Amino acid sequence: MEKGTYLASVLAELLRYKSLAEKAMHQLEAAQLFIAANEDSNSIAVIVQHLHGNMLSRFTDFLSSDGEKSWRQRDAEFDNHLEDKDVLFTLWNEGWECVFSAISPLTEKNLTDIVYIRSEAHTVTEAINRQLAHYAYHVGQIVFAAKQLKNGGWDSLSIPKNKSNEFNETMFRKKN
Repeated sequence: MEKGTYLASVLAELLRYKSLAEKAMHQLEAAQLFIAANEDSNSIAVIVQHLHGNMLSRFTDFLSSDGEKSWRQRDAEFDNHLEDKDVLFTLWNEGWECVFSAISPLTEKNLTDIVYIRSEAHTVTEAINRQLAHYAYHVGQIVFAAKQLKNGGWDSLSIPKNKSNEFNETMFRKKN
């Protein structure tokens, strides 16, 4: 895929969000992945289950079938039925593989093709943007929950607190 294109940019952003969530999840003990703050909150495991279901539904036969598959059980994605970290990461990777496998072969010509989500027409660009925003939203939830659960000793996933000037100096030095 040609660097600088919309599709290359989307794939890079998706990889960045995947990596961000993984770095957050790997800072936790396995049991912490299954903790919800309260009954109105989702554990990280439940968020992963939901993302898995969404990713498979939206990106299986992406160009040729509605993104809301008849076999998807969305409500069940919010029941905490996972108890094993390895199974959790298997679902995580399976979902992302489906996304990347659907987007990677696309060309710029596909961007104006029409796909459907719940019978609503979207251009491929609109559908991808919708999912990119959805995944970023849930990755933010994963990072927030992980930070709360870690409760100290957090390895920053971006610029650490009170280190912006130092970071900027490093970045501007690279330019020269």
